[in-house]
Amino acid sequence: MVDSSDVTTLHDLNRDYVRSVQTSDVQRFSEILADDFLASLPDGSLLDRRQFLEQTARPVTISNLEAHDVNVRLMGDFAIVHARTTCQTADGRSASGRYTDVWARRDGRWLAVSAHVTRN
Repeated sequence: MVDSSDVTTLHDLNRDYVRSVQTSDVQRFSEILADDFLASLPDGSLLDRRQFLEQTARPVTISNLEAHDVNVRLMGDFAIVHARTTCQTADGRSASGRYTDVWARRDGRWLAVSAHVTRN
């Protein structure tokens, strides 16, 4: 049986995550990323938590970042979030991609432990 409060919490955290990307919100990311967080980026790089926060602090060049078709898959104390993204690039072109975030419940809190991002 799926706990609807966990699914709601994960949807809320997903919205925070996407908003934090768009607004360079290092503080919020520092609250929701696990100490052992890793992110695979479209260029093939793998960033640890510190590197990801450093990158997040840089001004973003995209606007209107939105998540679509968000699918939260809850598996006990583990969850996978799949979604599609759209945004505008600095030169005004439309862009899109996908991401998969992995969340783990640790000490009663959901924390992002992994992210994988692709761009079209």
